[in-house]
Amino acid sequence: MARYDYHCPECGATFEVEHPMSAHPTVSCPSCGHEADRVFDPSGIVFKGSGFYNTDQRGKGAGSSEKCEGCKACD
Repeated sequence: MARYDYHCPECGATFEVEHPMSAHPTVSCPSCGHEADRVFDPSGIVFKGSGFYNTDQRGKGAGSSEKCEGCKACD
């Protein structure tokens, strides 16, 4: 079972509902009974640096401690 956040557009309440990932139930607000909308949050994971994309290429000096010119990550 997974927990999902829902928001009621009528009264503004936000609440959690637990249901299987394969289920897509119609959820009613516990406060006013109006149909609530599922809240989709972006992931909290941030990938920084090189090596996370298939377009990254390892040039000579990869893995060395040389600084990039104008690179904020190396400052």
